[in-house]
Amino acid sequence: MLHLIALSVIFSRTRTAWRAVLIASILLCLSACSPRHLIIQGIANELASQGQASEDDLVLAREASAFYLKLSESLLLSVPDNAKLSESVATGFTQYAYAFVSFEAERIEGKDSRAAQVLRERAARLYWRGNRHAMAALELAHPGFRKALQSTQPADWPKISADSVGLAYWAAASWGGFISLSKDSPDTVADLPLAVRLAHLAYAKNPQYGKGSLASLMGTFETARAGGSSAQALIYFDQAIALGATHSASALVAKAEGVSLPNGNRPEFESLLRQALAVSIAHPDMQNVVMRERAQWLLGNVDDLF
Repeated sequence: MLHLIALSVIFSRTRTAWRAVLIASILLCLSACSPRHLIIQGIANELASQGQASEDDLVLAREASAFYLKLSESLLLSVPDNAKLSESVATGFTQYAYAFVSFEAERIEGKDSRAAQVLRERAARLYWRGNRHAMAALELAHPGFRKALQSTQPADWPKISADSVGLAYWAAASWGGFISLSKDSPDTVADLPLAVRLAHLAYAKNPQYGKGSLASLMGTFETARAGGSSAQALIYFDQAIALGATHSASALVAKAEGVSLPNGNRPEFESLLRQALAVSIAHPDMQNVVMRERAQWLLGNVDDLF
């Protein structure tokens, strides 16, 4: 389950630095009065929207992301009820863990296993940090959310509102990422059914969320959970590919790793990855740039994988 996050919106967080600095300066100058909260909420909404800004330079995205995340997380302490910023922060930590830390651990594993382990531990912490923010926002929007999610009775499970699907998706995705890097912790692994349940609840509300991102996550969870169905996983992955049309490489890579690789189907594996490369070249947004690097790396290691 190392490749849980076939995410559809990988790191678009790089507006110019002066804008973030300006926001920080404004916060320092605000007085403790009633309008202050309104102003901070407005800044929080603006900062959250920066997470959707277009950026296709992977190095620039990586360099800017850490500052963006620290600033956003600090601001969130003042407005914990801002669901948009909560989702943006959860998204950011999850994406950063996947694109810039966990993947790097995989790439250096063969050369330096100790350094790779350090990176995996860091990625796990980042995933958990993202999950904590998403779950806190869900709990705030739906009091008793976590307790209801843990119930053994389906009738007691929480209802996901349309506005909360994004938060639920990122909570489930970050949770899954954390679990995938915590195989030595039985208590953590034991939470996988809860993460899967959360994804199912979000999927039931909006199966098309993220133009295939949620469907792809469902496919990955299906291959990871005990008793999962490979046939059902294939349905999820194919749905994700269809929803992404010809603009997203993520679901193609996810299907290659989630279905073709476990089945030992090398021709299909290579075909899907080459399709992903073609899509990423035709549509070089940040998501596809990340998926292009992964597809190229997988193809370069195909002899070791099969």
